[in-house]
Amino acid sequence: MELTFQYMNNKTNKTMQFKDYPAEEIAAKLKEVEEFEAKYGEKPMSKSWRKWCTDYEYRKNEWEFRQGIHKNYKQITNAIG
Repeated sequence: MELTFQYMNNKTNKTMQFKDYPAEEIAAKLKEVEEFEAKYGEKPMSKSWRKWCTDYEYRKNEWEFRQGIHKNYKQITNAIG
């Protein structure tokens, strides 16, 4: 499943598509989270990483959030000069 995210900046019309991370990378990150929690217990940051590793929609929404930040940054910097 892919998500198409479109935005325009002042110079070009760009289309970005969400592509999920490879399953091996997600599994490796989940293993890191499990090792961390075994040592230190569940913390808010490890809880969010666990959610990221186990929920496709969470990863997609996080990606959209970062794209939105980038879009706003570009608009501000283009307006400034």
